[in-house]
Amino acid sequence: MSGVKQVTVKADDDDIRLDRWFKRHYPELSYGRLEKLLRKGQIRLDGKRAKSNQRIAKGQVVRVPPFGDAAGLKPVEAKEEHKLSQDEIDEVRSWVLYRDDDVIVINKPAGLPTQGGTGVKRHLDGLLHALKFDLTDKPRLCHRLDKDTSGVLVLARSANVASNLTKAFKTKEARKLYWALTVKVPNPREGKVFQPIAKLHTHSGERMVIDADNGKDARSLFRTIESTGNVAAWVALEPLTGRTHQLRVHCAYLKTPIQGDGKYGGQEAYLTGEGVSKKMHLHARRIQIPAPDGIGVIDVMAPLPEHMVRSWDFFGFDEKTEEADELFDLSKKVTATYKHHDY
Repeated sequence: MSGVKQVTVKADDDDIRLDRWFKRHYPELSYGRLEKLLRKGQIRLDGKRAKSNQRIAKGQVVRVPPFGDAAGLKPVEAKEEHKLSQDEIDEVRSWVLYRDDDVIVINKPAGLPTQGGTGVKRHLDGLLHALKFDLTDKPRLCHRLDKDTSGVLVLARSANVASNLTKAFKTKEARKLYWALTVKVPNPREGKVFQPIAKLHTHSGERMVIDADNGKDARSLFRTIESTGNVAAWVALEPLTGRTHQLRVHCAYLKTPIQGDGKYGGQEAYLTGEGVSKKMHLHARRIQIPAPDGIGVIDVMAPLPEHMVRSWDFFGFDEKTEEADELFDLSKKVTATYKHHDY
């Protein structure tokens, strides 16, 4: 058959499913069309018939028949790469906290969306070409942070590493610690919030809400590091699940909304005073992920953004407080440790 290609599987694609490989390299091919080609034997792996859920390995050869315009399919046009200025490249590279052959960890600025959307012209995904360094492809996002949340964000430098790290986030092997400035002080000062969260569609847009009947499991731990009377508190938070806006919703549930989070705290989420910014005060302070090479753990911390530094100075909080960077002791059963404060 003319137009047949014999494509060798690269290291980046080792141990992924065959259907995922086609979705990654031939996004114009629908799943239904893929299954039909597999049933007819037009797609083969090392010369043998294959199934869509079959895992492939580096060095194997995939027989790829023609399925573009001739099959009634319109290939997806490649998006034109936004050319970055040298100033943009220097700025993005200044965010790098850690880099090796597999991973880059950056300190994402507050106010920068992770990915694009309607009306969004500047976003992190569009700036990642600045972080290619010695590689051909740009790094890949492994997880997300809200637009107004700053802090540690992990990028994979290959598709294979991205797949493994995505699994680490899903299986909770990756651990994250956040710092927040809350309006008022949690009572008790330390505990847990195990409250399910669901998405609610309103006339003003989407928002996440506590929903015991329809919500998805959402669990967070919190610890008050310092406070100023009952006005404000520096709170360390560790999410045990990864729901959208989870920490923001749980802090509001405690009646201690995060400073600057009007979406979930309303007017009560804004402290008055020239020394406190009205920007969101939620920062991904620390992350631990298993090293992709299987040896050890990558552990990275991000310094506070400028608007939070000013607030810490205003309240006299000491950033060097050792307890603030400690991950919660999950060797104990959380339900037992905090059973007296079960929110």
